[in-house]
Amino acid sequence: MKIYTKTGDKGQTALYGGTRVSKASARVDSYGNIDELNSFIGIAKSHIEDQDVLRQLKKIQFDLFTVGSEAATPVDKLMLANGKSRLPLIISETEIEELENWMDAFDEKLEPLQYFILPGGGKSATFLHAARTICRRAERSLVFLNESEEVRPELIKYLNRLSDYLFVLARYISKINNEPEEYWNPNER
Repeated sequence: MKIYTKTGDKGQTALYGGTRVSKASARVDSYGNIDELNSFIGIAKSHIEDQDVLRQLKKIQFDLFTVGSEAATPVDKLMLANGKSRLPLIISETEIEELENWMDAFDEKLEPLQYFILPGGGKSATFLHAARTICRRAERSLVFLNESEEVRPELIKYLNRLSDYLFVLARYISKINNEPEEYWNPNER
């Protein structure tokens, strides 16, 4: 099977369930942002050595495919004619709580925040900060989609929590790599 289908040559693509839409649609934009986020997490992973963190990020990448597959599926196509779910997996409170638990464990090892942190540090922390901003964009795009087409609230909540996780993880990675954090302190201008 060839990777190219030529079915998108005129600016349309098929959603999961078969509906054809413009590649400029809010739905396509939303799952495209999720795909970009997943790729940036992959870049960050290539600069991280901590095996526990790598396991978490691999799980998150897996979960992002789950989020993306649901974002690519109109709500009216989530269920098959036989009553079964079209998607084998969906994001639930379990995955959201998992992110919260991981964040809590990292937070216990970090100094409390007093100022905003300038995105940076070593390569891995910098890529995690970039992934965080892409995650925020992906979240905004799902919120925008939700204004015209229903999106399960768990998807938006997951991305909201994930951006927090990526921020805390960037701080943690900076700490274990002995990379100092730089602060935005308006009093030190």
